[in-house]
Amino acid sequence: MSKTGKKSAPLDSRIPPLNALKAFEAAARRLNITRAAEELSVTPGAISQQIRILEEHAGAPLFHREGRQIALTDLGAELYPLLHDGFDYLKRAGDLLYRPDRRHALAVSAPPSFAAKWLAPRMARFAAAHPEVELWMSADMRLVDVGGGRVDVAVRYGRGDYSGVRSERLLSADVIPVCSPALTIGPDALKRPADLARHVLIHLRPSELEEPRPDWAEWLQTRGLDDVDAASGPRFDQTALAIEAAAHGQGVALAPYAFVADDLASGRLVSPFADGALATDLAYHVLTRRSGVSEPARAFVRWMKAEAQAAEHRVDDL
Repeated sequence: MSKTGKKSAPLDSRIPPLNALKAFEAAARRLNITRAAEELSVTPGAISQQIRILEEHAGAPLFHREGRQIALTDLGAELYPLLHDGFDYLKRAGDLLYRPDRRHALAVSAPPSFAAKWLAPRMARFAAAHPEVELWMSADMRLVDVGGGRVDVAVRYGRGDYSGVRSERLLSADVIPVCSPALTIGPDALKRPADLARHVLIHLRPSELEEPRPDWAEWLQTRGLDDVDAASGPRFDQTALAIEAAAHGQGVALAPYAFVADDLASGRLVSPFADGALATDLAYHVLTRRSGVSEPARAFVRWMKAEAQAAEHRVDDL
């Protein structure tokens, strides 16, 4: 109770909404509403609305607006460094929560097929070289927030133009046809591209979360094959599933060489055509924060790049 007998407002009632504070901090740091919206994965209108909410709490404007340009008012300039430091402290607190002192935890996100066919078979080598790192692996195709602290390293398929993070090309996504060795023998043996007319084509269903991949229609067009049905055949939503179907003799699949190199080396799969590769300008990229990258994350990226370089050398030796 106050001396007047009125109940005092709770202390936390004077804290404005967190979303409004985040929107203002991003806009003030970038002095650009659109870029702040891209960083927070919302629309520019949402950023402007949150700033208006904060200005209502303040009872005064936080930005001067001249056309598309914005500048901080005196109040905005006084508020910004406090919020910037505050969010920095929150990120540090998150680091403490997600990185136990006993080990260096490392959160990695990668698409399911990349994780299953390329990353998981190699993980024992990283664990042997860095036993102090506890790896937390998530198989996911969504564009996760690498800069937010929940994920340290992400691998994504595309052109590499990802906002707010550091992106480095990791591995080619060029594809080759693969099938079971059983399809290359017998009366309908698969020897030449034209022989595909007598075989099942295995397709990858397009994903809304990734860039389109090279498909059979494109591959057949580059070979001038108009008499092969490029549309029929089973469809899978993950490359790893299409590869497994091919390995079990269900048809011929297009797959990144990096995903099938081990199966080709063991003879579980074969590539029936000497010149079957189809190049693409898309690739797998490794994403990290632009600043504050931990040493375990640096070590993991160095290890992945060395593994990728070795894998691509194997492609060159074909």
